[in-house]
Amino acid sequence: MSTRKRLVVFSGGSAANNLIEVFKTLCENRTRGLDFILPISDNGGSTSEILRVFGGPGIGDVRSRLIRLVPEDPDDEELVAIKCLLNHRLQSSNTEARIEWLELVEGTHQLWTGISSEKRELLRSFFNVVNLELIKRQRPTSSFNFQAASTGNLFLTGARIFFGSFESAIYLFRSITGVSENIHVIPAINSNFAHHIAAGLADGSTIVGQNQISHPSPVEPVSLPSEISAENENTASSSSSEEDGYTYSDGDLHEDANLPGSLAELRQRNIAFSKFDERELPSRIERVWYINPYGQEIRPPVNPKVLAAIEQAEAIMYSIGSLYTSLVPCLVLRNIRRALLSTPAKVPKILLLNGSHDRETGPGSSSFTASDFIRAIVRACSASSETPLTEWRKYVTHLIYLEGNGAPRVDIGELRMAGIEPIRVYGRRHPGGDGRGMLYDPVPLLQTLDAVMGRSGKSRPETRRNTVDGTTNTLDIR
Repeated sequence: MSTRKRLVVFSGGSAANNLIEVFKTLCENRTRGLDFILPISDNGGSTSEILRVFGGPGIGDVRSRLIRLVPEDPDDEELVAIKCLLNHRLQSSNTEARIEWLELVEGTHQLWTGISSEKRELLRSFFNVVNLELIKRQRPTSSFNFQAASTGNLFLTGARIFFGSFESAIYLFRSITGVSENIHVIPAINSNFAHHIAAGLADGSTIVGQNQISHPSPVEPVSLPSEISAENENTASSSSSEEDGYTYSDGDLHEDANLPGSLAELRQRNIAFSKFDERELPSRIERVWYINPYGQEIRPPVNPKVLAAIEQAEAIMYSIGSLYTSLVPCLVLRNIRRALLSTPAKVPKILLLNGSHDRETGPGSSSFTASDFIRAIVRACSASSETPLTEWRKYVTHLIYLEGNGAPRVDIGELRMAGIEPIRVYGRRHPGGDGRGMLYDPVPLLQTLDAVMGRSGKSRPETRRNTVDGTTNTLDIR
């Protein structure tokens, strides 16, 4: 990694993708590097099927970010074709999707049009790696479901399996698509294995798996075991039986990428889910932690490259997105606290507050305020629920926020007591209507971030409301 100063952005998937151009502009002169730290705990959509059959890290957020970082050059027809190929999803019917997949593997799909033979065969070779593995893992009672599968996810999976390294697969993706050398996408955990999370609610219940926390399928909360019973390790169990706190499902009767006795909630298919029709949680999320396949709490170490990025950081940013399934999984890892506390005082740690609420920051009767967002980040970083208000600034120094139409409420007085500087920026109403929140305008947001980073370590005067016309130069950002 370069020794140049870096902008380090903790973020997740789709929401933060809409800020990519803002972040890139802050680093466009190449004197400043840009590092995106992303979780690998995704287990929804087509990623869930890859995890079930191949295992490995949840790659959906990483693939999504890499695609958004591919340079936009309409004159480079081959690059446009490669981006379309790696950003494609197969048909929504498993039967039709499987036929389409074979066309990709055989090189006859129309998506190969415009891609030179040498690059076509390079890309196709990793699709063939996946296809060969699928044939080897095929069973009469269990086969891969290609429904709406992401070709980018399948390419990264093939490359990971071939190299034996997720980081090498990311490097290959970046190299083929021409992602700028001063931009890096760094998995929060450097691993070839799956890592899952669980959430504890205020009512004492637990939700297992990122997909169930944020965009649930119809599975009820479960109680997790606190220890493994030795006599339970080699016990055969019938379908849907329960012993010593573990639930065994039909999955235990078939070979897949999961350890025998793994929680049924972690080996199910979550291909179909909605990001818009979300049921409210029965009570607030109190904390999120990692679990092993049997449901026990673990605390994996953070990727050493994340620590190196933080050490070189000119600014650290907690981006918009899902609080408990995008940000927190990156912050509860071992050694993150020490790294953040070791940064010079002049390095700003900026929270870009969401412009609206989602399932994770509810329920509606008790929606999160800005202070609640910060409290969750501080608790994740410090691994303590007792961090006093006066120490919040060690983890968050600035809060950038929107106001109105259902955006999270900001208690200016409490933030200033904590030594956190609140900065209101101009935004526009969400097109969904009343109460749906606000959207960031990239122009004032860019100006504000540039000012904060340029004045890091210095006091900043009260920021007036920016009057840039919100009908132009806008991005759809929640």
